Amino acid sequence: MEAVRRIAGRALPLARADVDTDQIIPSHWLKRLERTGYAEGLFEAWRRDPAFVLNDDRYRGAVILLAGANFGCGSSREHAVWALLESGFRAVIAPSFADIFRNNALKNGLVPVELDETTTGRLVALVRADPATEIAVDIERRIVEAPGVRPSFEIDDFARTRLLEGLDDIALTLRYEVDVAAYERKRPEWLPRVIAP
Repeated sequence: MEAVRRIAGRALPLARADVDTDQIIPSHWLKRLERTGYAEGLFEAWRRDPAFVLNDDRYRGAVILLAGANFGCGSSREHAVWALLESGFRAVIAPSFADIFRNNALKNGLVPVELDETTTGRLVALVRADPATEIAVDIERRIVEAPGVRPSFEIDDFARTRLLEGLDDIALTLRYEVDVAAYERKRPEWLPRVIAP
């Protein structure tokens, strides 16, 4: 996972509440074995409508998704996060997130930023009025910055450190590689052991 300190760029005003993971990436996309190739399936059903905001060229290249409350509810598919990341999104700002989606996002480097409905609504209005509006999410300072809007957001210290240092679960475990190897050397011969390459 790449380190994430600050995300700055244009935003896509989805502004829908209760967007579930099946709407983010439909279940027939889950047959893939890879972690890539999901961008085409992002909001697949909604994208059939030419008026859907993701089809609006003014928002092409957006790196921040502005969503409604309870974003990512439904099943626990990590594929939803992969589809968003592969489509260029690096952060999602919403009034609330489903817990499993939030955890999947943090473990993959997608930053879930929770702001109250009024502030999220102001950001949506700014971006709808001017699609070139830049929004910045500063993980280190825990601040969102946009013209006339500068709220702070909460992110627990552990999640923040993981993002700032680019630590996924494997990288966290590898921090203890010396200790694991020392432990394995002390184990009795008859017990199963991990053999490093």
